[in-house]
Amino acid sequence: MHDLPAGRFAAWATAWLSGRCSFDEALDALTGDRASSVTGMPGTDGAVPLAQALAALRGLGERRFRLALPVPGDVRGLPRAAGLTELALEAGQAAVGDTLALVPQPLGTEMVAWTAFPLAGVLPPAPPVEGTLRAASGALDLAVGDAARTLAGLDLARWHPEVPALLAGLARPAQAPGMPGDIDPLALSVLARAQRLARVLDLAMSDAPGAAVTRTQAAARDEALRPLSDAVREALTAAYNAVPR
Repeated sequence: MHDLPAGRFAAWATAWLSGRCSFDEALDALTGDRASSVTGMPGTDGAVPLAQALAALRGLGERRFRLALPVPGDVRGLPRAAGLTELALEAGQAAVGDTLALVPQPLGTEMVAWTAFPLAGVLPPAPPVEGTLRAASGALDLAVGDAARTLAGLDLARWHPEVPALLAGLARPAQAPGMPGDIDPLALSVLARAQRLARVLDLAMSDAPGAAVTRTQAAARDEALRPLSDAVREALTAAYNAVPR
């Protein structure tokens, strides 16, 4: 959950479309050291470079993209385009605009393959219920407190020594790098905390090496951590979708 190319796309594509950054700034932030291609762009055959897809957005009438983080039973923010829901659920993320939705599929550490879904003739999704950044921050605090006993009971530090540092870092001011320069500092702080907790959840949801975890035990663990997982998803969505006023 902590690696969200669709979140970066939503933030940087929106910044470029609204004139808050240059095309080159947005492209550099979105590609970095990874090669990126897009299939399914209107008027193209096969895969095209991400630069070509990004440049086409204004001509398609796009003004803003939003991050959607679908999970089974909760696909808020996803239009009902053929094939979109299935691929977005598999990836756990999508960037949704007015005319296109894009789903990333990282291929190792050096390549991201995006699939574009044209939305012409598709009913738009219900407007997302985006909580305020302060509400998302408060919900994270409450969820961490409620999940503290579960996290301690999992004895994560024994198998994953990085966990104590991740949790301790929540109390220190932090800002997530790699976002447009004019983003609200509160959004950067919420994003940094949510990313740390997403890494903790990734570790908590995986079985310790050599551990014999029954299906019932795994289900109980996942259910106990669900409120924290939901709070992290809401915080990531609010932070990546924050637009300066």
